Amino acid sequence: QVQLVESGGGLVQAGGSLRLSCVASGRTFSSYAMGWFRQAPGKEREFVAVISLSGGSTYYADSVKGRFTISRDNAKNTVYLQMNSLKPEDTAVYYCAVKVSGRWNSPSRADFGSWGQGTQVTVSS
Repeated sequence: QVQLVESGGGLVQAGGSLRLSCVASGRTFSSYAMGWFRQAPGKEREFVAVISLSGGSTYYADSVKGRFTISRDNAKNTVYLQMNSLKPEDTAVYYCAVKVSGRWNSPSRADFGSWGQGTQVTVSS
């Protein structure tokens, strides 16, 4: 089973940027599409972005399209989320996860597994 550890969260002002990292254990990282989700207080965990096995294809939630970029480095077993032009509504705990079923770009939470522990992102206005 793949284990995931996220990092890079923090407190940033609106309009600022952060880059999240997610390091995976195991030798099968490149065999999976990878995704990022987020969960704000009192809300459901929601899809943010997903990236294909090779990194050549990406898919984003409408709320982050044009501001966030997902990427991966299979040699480092790491997936990234570059977040620019941050807004207070981006405040949430951000989680990475392994795509374990379904179409590679399906945003369904049920298609993901091996969740990390999350990293807090707080955007002040």
